[in-house]
Amino acid sequence: MERTESPEVGQSGAEGQHARSGAVTNRAMTSFSPADEEKRRGVRRMKLTATGLLVFVAVVYVLAEWASHRGAGAWAGYVSAAAEAGMVGALADWFAVTALFRHPLGLPIPHTAIIPRKKDQLGVSLGEFVGENFLSEDVVRGRLRAVGIGSRLGAWLAVPEHADRVTAELAAALRGALAVLRDSDVQAVVGEAITRRADAQEIAPGMGKMLDRIVADGGHRRAVDLVVTRAHDWLELHGDTVMEAVHVGAPGWTPRFVDRKVGERVYKELLRFVTEMRDMPDHPARGALDRFLTDFASDLQSDTETRARVERLKGEILGRSEVQDVIASAWTAVRAMIVAAAEDERSELRLRVRASLLSLGARMSADPKLQGKVDGWLESAAVYVVTTYRKEITSLITDTVAGWDAEHTTKKIEANIGRDLQFIRINGTVVGSLAGLVIHTVSRALGA
Repeated sequence: MERTESPEVGQSGAEGQHARSGAVTNRAMTSFSPADEEKRRGVRRMKLTATGLLVFVAVVYVLAEWASHRGAGAWAGYVSAAAEAGMVGALADWFAVTALFRHPLGLPIPHTAIIPRKKDQLGVSLGEFVGENFLSEDVVRGRLRAVGIGSRLGAWLAVPEHADRVTAELAAALRGALAVLRDSDVQAVVGEAITRRADAQEIAPGMGKMLDRIVADGGHRRAVDLVVTRAHDWLELHGDTVMEAVHVGAPGWTPRFVDRKVGERVYKELLRFVTEMRDMPDHPARGALDRFLTDFASDLQSDTETRARVERLKGEILGRSEVQDVIASAWTAVRAMIVAAAEDERSELRLRVRASLLSLGARMSADPKLQGKVDGWLESAAVYVVTTYRKEITSLITDTVAGWDAEHTTKKIEANIGRDLQFIRINGTVVGSLAGLVIHTVSRALGA
């Protein structure tokens, strides 16, 4: 029964966690699966077989010696020598096999119980062996190059069913990532990023260059046409409003009929001016507007005072809470749009991703240069991981082995390799018997 001690009072949190993780590792290591139990039964059967063979040659030796003393003849000596050497070989191999896992007969003989005593050193050696022979740059590159991931991945992606599967997995991953992110955090990040970017970059020169190009290309004329057309239509519908505004603004001492005449005159002149500006592409007012916009575009790019005013206006606009709310709420709209597109199998997003995967698969399966690039990227990424985190990977092996319980580790190792080791005892018995027979035969021949 395994016993796990609790961390002592006053032990640090890291030490307590290490103790708990070690206890979990020990419990996982000391549990025997049904397959392990079957292997242990196989080991016990092979031990009985090897021990039975030792008992057999011991009985043969006793009988051969008894027959030899009774004058049975020369054959008894040969059998006795073979059986004696077989017992020596069996006992020697029994000692060697037993010394791997425990002290033979419970005696603390030096250089025995090797696995329990050297468990941690074996873990370190195993970690170093894996690091040097499996996590080296040459091994990783050679193995990945032999696999040919680029061509295989391309052929796999070129199958529509596989592209559908990858698209679905990517959509699920995207939805999961968006579900994990908190809207308030993302909104704060987005708002800060936009504000910081806007504060760091002066916008007046860019606006000036854009306005300069618009005026040079005549792009503003459509806007002017729209404005004067709407102004003309409004004046035609609201002539009374214009005349009333003139009458209200007139001095109180002027006669009313004079105010009406002035209002009518102002209205007619406004209507005439707007009509001429609407119908005459070369109207002087249009030219004056072009010159104004050209000068304003130049001032935005070169006039220090104008650029400073634009920057102050930009700061005031960005500082308003309404603008910040609009910037922050943009994430909510974008998130909802992305989630809806990811969930809809017929959305443009998923259809484009699927088409891109199919196109990429077709190119990768047919283009050796692209295959080479993909293989090179994967090799470089794998080499970076194994070279950068080699110590962490090998320490996983050494720390895991160090956390195992020595007794149960020995039993588990013996369950997996002990059956084969019992063949060493059997072979030692057989080979020892043959060697003893040969030695006895040669001795008799030389003595004769």
